[in-house]
Amino acid sequence: MQNFIKKYGKIISTFAMMVTSFITNTTCTFITHQSKLPDSAKKLRKF
Repeated sequence: MQNFIKKYGKIISTFAMMVTSFITNTTCTFITHQSKLPDSAKKLRKF
């Protein structure tokens, strides 16, 4: 497990940052629910 984290940790964290950035700049397509974003994720907004 430790080798996996060392080998792929940077790739996974980069992917997670890209997904978080995408989510902060879009809205929920369903009317019923859009969860509240943490304040740290709001810094990634582009507008």
